[in-house]
Amino acid sequence: MPRVLLIEDDQAVRDGLQIALTYQGHTVDAVESGEEGLARLSAGPADVVVLDLMLPGMDGFEVCRRIRASGDLPIIMLTARNDDIDVVAGLEAGADDYVVKPAQPRVLEARIKAVLRRTGGEQRQAGTSKPEVERHGDLTIDRDGLVVSKHGRPVSLAPTEMRLLLELSASPGRVLSRQQLLESVWDQGYLGDSRLVDACVQRLRAKIEDDAAAPVYVHTLRGFGYRFGPL
Repeated sequence: MPRVLLIEDDQAVRDGLQIALTYQGHTVDAVESGEEGLARLSAGPADVVVLDLMLPGMDGFEVCRRIRASGDLPIIMLTARNDDIDVVAGLEAGADDYVVKPAQPRVLEARIKAVLRRTGGEQRQAGTSKPEVERHGDLTIDRDGLVVSKHGRPVSLAPTEMRLLLELSASPGRVLSRQQLLESVWDQGYLGDSRLVDACVQRLRAKIEDDAAAPVYVHTLRGFGYRFGPL
């Protein structure tokens, strides 16, 4: 069963989500602070983290950054409002997705299933004719092994960053709209929330570009979307 680490300081919310997710078949480890959550991850693995942004002490943004710095564990953040600043800051800190409170258990369950599907090997394309290892300038992409290297050195990508890179690099030179990327990388049903795409592109550029402000691999076409290079 998928193991969920739930980090939420509100006991009523924490207990309600723990009961609902357990009923839906997850093993749920629920804690009330960021410090305790990081300690639990050090003691044992989880498959996905559900993280409240507004925590006492170490806030959710810092917890997210620390989790992301140490690995590619999927992170879904809980935000009290659909606020651009909070959502974008959380995504830029490394979250893969978000749910606005009050979090409906069915919505959260759908997001958990989606992020686990994205990290469970679905990146491979059935019947693809592309080579196992691709080289794009200084960037090497091993699609089967899900390994990316830059100048011969491994690049650590979070699951959503990896899937975004695989999607963009599958058709170099082709422009993909934000909505196309939302549907292929984040699954359908995200109502055109381009913030997910833009924040993930920003994080991806920071890892694969020599200069994120002058990208060589992920180009923006204003009003259209993104295109993978170098051309």
